[in-house]
Amino acid sequence: MKLEDLRKIRERAAKELTLRTGKARVKVIVGMGTSGIAAGARDVLAAFLDEIGKRDLSEVIVTQSGERGLASAEPVVEVHEEGKPTVVYGNVTPEAARRIVAEHIVNGNPVAEYVIEVRE
Repeated sequence: MKLEDLRKIRERAAKELTLRTGKARVKVIVGMGTSGIAAGARDVLAAFLDEIGKRDLSEVIVTQSGERGLASAEPVVEVHEEGKPTVVYGNVTPEAARRIVAEHIVNGNPVAEYVIEVRE
């Protein structure tokens, strides 16, 4: 492995770490409990990280949580924005995750067909 290859790996890892732990205007939480993982939450988490990375959205972080008690709606995703109600999405697919990034996080319009709860 060349030194340049190692640098690229380090830069990619640092960018992903920032997406997961940095300070942000928007926080996306993907439910990664047993039922969430069984329903495809790993792919949903990967889709969020990929889409946010592609769009270079530096004010967005992605984290994970355990079970939410909503097994019938898994994978469950929460979007927390400063100064706005929290939007909880259910039955999220990787394609839906990409739409949530484009429509909700970038343009401010929640994707109504996946919304299961809005909390003040």
